[in-house]
Amino acid sequence: MTTQSQKLTQLPVSTPREAAGLARRLLTRRPLLLAACLAVFALEGLAGLVAPWMLGRMVDLVGAGAPEADIITAGVWILGAALVAGAAGAVSIHLLARVAEPALAELREEVLDRALHLDTQRLEESGSGDLVSRVGDDVRLIGGSMADVVPLMLNSVIAIVFTTAGLMALDWRLGLAGLFAAPFYVMALRWYLPRSGPYYRREREANGVRAEAFLTGVHGNRTLRAYGIAEQHQEKVRAASWTSASISVEVFAMLMRFLGRNNRAELMGLLAILGTGFFLVRADAATVGAVTAAALYFHRLFNPIGAVIALFDDVQSVGASLVRLAGLALLERPAPAAAGEPDGSGIVVTGLHHEYVPGRPALDRVDLTLADGELVAVVGASGAGKSTLGAAVAGQLTPSAGDVVVGGLPVRDGRSQAALVTQEVHTFTGSVRDNLTLAAPDANDAVLEKALREVEAWAEVAALPDGLETLVGDGAHQLTPALVQKLALARVLLADPVAVVLDEATAEAGSSGARDLERAALAVTSGRTSLVIAHRLTQAESADRIVVMEHGRIVETGTHDELVAGEGRYAQLWSAWRGL
Repeated sequence: MTTQSQKLTQLPVSTPREAAGLARRLLTRRPLLLAACLAVFALEGLAGLVAPWMLGRMVDLVGAGAPEADIITAGVWILGAALVAGAAGAVSIHLLARVAEPALAELREEVLDRALHLDTQRLEESGSGDLVSRVGDDVRLIGGSMADVVPLMLNSVIAIVFTTAGLMALDWRLGLAGLFAAPFYVMALRWYLPRSGPYYRREREANGVRAEAFLTGVHGNRTLRAYGIAEQHQEKVRAASWTSASISVEVFAMLMRFLGRNNRAELMGLLAILGTGFFLVRADAATVGAVTAAALYFHRLFNPIGAVIALFDDVQSVGASLVRLAGLALLERPAPAAAGEPDGSGIVVTGLHHEYVPGRPALDRVDLTLADGELVAVVGASGAGKSTLGAAVAGQLTPSAGDVVVGGLPVRDGRSQAALVTQEVHTFTGSVRDNLTLAAPDANDAVLEKALREVEAWAEVAALPDGLETLVGDGAHQLTPALVQKLALARVLLADPVAVVLDEATAEAGSSGARDLERAALAVTSGRTSLVIAHRLTQAESADRIVVMEHGRIVETGTHDELVAGEGRYAQLWSAWRGL
């Protein structure tokens, strides 16, 4: 395990029993389709028993000089069984898709639902790579198994059960001879299973670490290049990738040794049947046709047993992915928001304390009250606790201690009456309209235009190739950072929360667009209780009140003029700002 993975707190992983229970619950939501699917798989397995039986019968018929019509009849049975097996195979795959794909879709929805409700702090502690690998790699792996692994596994298991039963029904002595191979299969499995499980768990975890390293490099590439550490991080990505690849190579080598043990079991079983058959025929206790059918039955087991064993590679990997997804899907859903309508829009922070690292408070017993409609700017040096305060008020962070009340309702379980806009805004894949109506699904064009005009973004949106219908996001039209931020501010207007937290929401535009964004931010905060984490002190200058923070504490509070005249910490910050 790499050092990086040790620093991250992994998201929960379920037990195999819990994952199996979740899969059973999802699959049995369509019981009739599931029953029909299993029945058709069984029919396909039964049809596969006909050919070996009839071939053995044809051997006896030829040996006894039977009429040609009897041999043709046996051939017709073989042909008919093949047609039934082919049709049943097609229908079974169709029915499996009707059962499994909706179940997988529901699993995706449950995982995404829990992921979206995860506490921000918990996500930061686990790293984005773990979550991305689960909702990406793990879902893709399970989805792919629905088309290949699951049908082949079901067919193989049914073939093994039915063929073994057919072999015993043909001649119990030949059936017992075939069971001579069972101990060798068991020994092979007992060697393989305890070794393979941990390898597959390590492989999935290593993939998460690899994804985390890669995403960090992509998202922070400018910073890495600016500090001249891009090559160092590239080495971390290479090391994480090679760790994942090395585990995969070790798994493949172990699988090859396992398949060799499986071949030995096949040889022992076939030799036992042929040897037993020789003595039975010699003693006139069985016919040549019966021994032929028995050998063909046992030979027919080679492929399904080999498939099951070969599929252990995929099954173990799918199982490792399923327990990771189930670990998220089985998380308890957040409690619903407290009942009741907001009483005003004021914000009351009492004894707020938070520690990211034990013993090093980011917030140290902060008390703060915002009156209805008041705009308070929070300023301070980097690391003073400003963003932590804003995140707690917006419900994005569960503090170590203390209480936050917005609009008369307590902030709990990520639920707050205050909307949050930060400098890191995401453009959702879809149209500009889709990005806006996330906040107000029923908003018509007139409402959207009004919100965009208030944040001075209508002219830019109207100039896009298709206006509100312009596709944006990954692989589509790229918006400027300033316009992306304005869309986020317009969403706040559309959502119309009682309070708003702006955490350096105008910092992303740079000097050229900062003034435009500041005017857009004023439109959002106008008449609304607002906590503004000020990156530019011009925002603080126009605030009703300014709060200065240092080392997680409030050290000054007052209006701009009062604090400048007081010649304290804010006056120093203002002087440095004006000197730029």
